[in-house]
Amino acid sequence: MKRSDPAARFHHAVRHHGLAACLLLIILSPARAQDAPTPQWRPALHFSPTEHWMNDPNGPFLLDGTYHLFYQYNPAGTVWGPMSWGHATSTDLLHWHEQGVAIPSTPAEDIFSGAMVYDGSNRSGLGSASAPPLLAFHTSVFHGNPAHPDGTQAQSLSYSLDRGAHWQSYAHNPILTLQPDSRQFRDPSVVWYPQGQCWLMTTVVADAQLVKLYRSTDLLHWSFLSDFQPSGYRKPGMLWEMPLLVPLPLDGNPHDTRWVMIVSVNPWSIAGGSGVQYFVGRFDGTRFIPDALPPEGADPSAYDWLDHGADQYAPIRFANTGTRPPLLIAWMNNWDYADTLPTAPWRGQMTLPVQLALKTVDGRPALVQAPAPQYDDLVRRQGIAAFADRDVGPGQTWRAPLGGPVLDIRVTLRRGDAAHAGIVVRQTPDGRTGTVISYDFLSGNLTLDRSRSGQVGFSPRFSLAHIAHLPTPGGTVSLHLVIDRNSVELFANGGALRMTDLVFPPPGSDGVSLFSDGGHTRFTEIRISAPAR
Repeated sequence: MKRSDPAARFHHAVRHHGLAACLLLIILSPARAQDAPTPQWRPALHFSPTEHWMNDPNGPFLLDGTYHLFYQYNPAGTVWGPMSWGHATSTDLLHWHEQGVAIPSTPAEDIFSGAMVYDGSNRSGLGSASAPPLLAFHTSVFHGNPAHPDGTQAQSLSYSLDRGAHWQSYAHNPILTLQPDSRQFRDPSVVWYPQGQCWLMTTVVADAQLVKLYRSTDLLHWSFLSDFQPSGYRKPGMLWEMPLLVPLPLDGNPHDTRWVMIVSVNPWSIAGGSGVQYFVGRFDGTRFIPDALPPEGADPSAYDWLDHGADQYAPIRFANTGTRPPLLIAWMNNWDYADTLPTAPWRGQMTLPVQLALKTVDGRPALVQAPAPQYDDLVRRQGIAAFADRDVGPGQTWRAPLGGPVLDIRVTLRRGDAAHAGIVVRQTPDGRTGTVISYDFLSGNLTLDRSRSGQVGFSPRFSLAHIAHLPTPGGTVSLHLVIDRNSVELFANGGALRMTDLVFPPPGSDGVSLFSDGGHTRFTEIRISAPAR
């Protein structure tokens, strides 16, 4: 949960003018909630609230065939404000139904980010065999509490005995605090550790760029294990948030389990502003030990990033999915410009849920990501158009006869003598507007360029191009693009590299074309589908 600069100003105003007055200003602000609706940018494949501000996903889980998604929500405006947990449900991870505010903020307590556990064995004792509790671990931010200075952050618990329909606060909150109190202690995530027959919690001291690990057998009482604070890529003012510890078999081998520590960083990410870094290593029951890290002062590109675009932050794992591969969902946005996005009456959306695997890539373990299987099922049901291979030379383009605001595109680039080649999506008929994905065969760099994607001037911090190195043995690059009305999600070379970027194109920007510069490129395995709600 990030306190952006506007958020800090909001809390300053609350202290001096009172909560009610500040809420009224947010509700009446003509530059925010009363902007004209922008339906052409309402995502079709990605969850967004009907109205108002949303950021981090919180506590997603699966129960009785229904996926539950909670999220940081300001039900009173389209900028960050007093944080509650919003709630939505889905049976397929693609069609979501809002359920209202699940855990509301109060003048005495904001409800920041956290995670969920289905306590099916009633280890906490808060439920019963017939009504096992759902436990929502979240950060409380206290105001006017005699036991904690204003702004103190601590970990608390809310629980539900009716499968998420209603929630009540645990009587002995907070369940975990620091001594002395901290204003930066937040974002609990909880995972079961079978070898130790206990639960593990990861939290952060955000401004110290420090992950703290705890253990519990009853989910109520937590014992400190260790701190994780590796040397390496850290900058003044950088915050670490939303830590996530995930065990994964390397290359599918159940006898070679590695652990991955995922942390969201803001600012100074690989694409500017906020982003997501990860570390691969091992967990010995007490400490997370990362594999060898780049030397101190190494370029950010030497580290592992979950996404090389600008618009993925605060990923979290769906709980209670059994032995299925881990599913992640994240906030599709960037704190550099989140409160200035030109959408109304909502502001904020989620990424597609993705399935995680750990594979050996270029000789070392790396996370590989792919859209959840439910998305592939939708694409198949809608039908896939296959096109013949195409040779494209300098000055030539091939415009796909199938277009639309929501597309799934898969294509392989096979180098001939071209310097670089690629694809343009969300393109206007005159070709002046479009988002360009290109691969440079000489440098091995993949670029997503949104400088001519539509509206880009709403913030000077809206970065225009994102570049990542992508080795291509044999000169072959495979691209999988998920195009929504206001976003491009790119999975390259089977998900070994991911880029996620928001775009705000004008109406009619539905075209797709292929291009090659400095020589010829052969485009093969061209598949286009139009998945829709």
